[in-house]
Amino acid sequence: MTRLIAALILVAGPTIGQAEQFTTGIWADNWFEMRVDGVQVAEDSVPITTERSFNAESFTFEAERPFVIGLVARDFIENDTGLEYIGTGRQQMGDGGVILQIMDAAGGTVAVSNADWQCLVIHTAPLDKSCEDETDPVAGEGVCAFDILDEPDGWDTAGFDASDWSQADVYTAAQVDPKMGYDDIDWSVEAEFIWGPDLEQSNTVLCRLTVD
Repeated sequence: MTRLIAALILVAGPTIGQAEQFTTGIWADNWFEMRVDGVQVAEDSVPITTERSFNAESFTFEAERPFVIGLVARDFIENDTGLEYIGTGRQQMGDGGVILQIMDAAGGTVAVSNADWQCLVIHTAPLDKSCEDETDPVAGEGVCAFDILDEPDGWDTAGFDASDWSQADVYTAAQVDPKMGYDDIDWSVEAEFIWGPDLEQSNTVLCRLTVD
């Protein structure tokens, strides 16, 4: 179900009267948080711990251009093995994916998720996909090793140097297989699914884009 999240007005000193209103539509597998110039403007209303936590969100915010969009996207995992349904017949690596569009007050497309975004994976697991077949997978042991990074300070602000970040990896709808909520939004033909380099192993992804 599409939900409306309260707008957050971002202003800067004497330019307070120059802010514009923008409308965002986003669908994530499984969870997202969106920031503008380092300030949170939206968070997925369905907890990531909810089984099959797929849904779309629509919300508005105000900002003055240029501004930086910071997007945190996470796939559900039970622990640092990167697996879900551990110990059941459904034990597996989950897969992620996120699609986003931002429109101005006149309905024009301002930004979409695509390869123009720069992304950093801060949680990768398992490093060896054979962990999925372990009878008793233990995070950090054997084939169930993982890699975790802290969020870099200020990564979602204009002054951050993201020149060493990778471009977002782009995927098709067939690869991501979007479920509940995806059809609630009339997507721009330019909007694409993005994620880290592996839909299964990239569990937490930070992506940023400057909107001029």
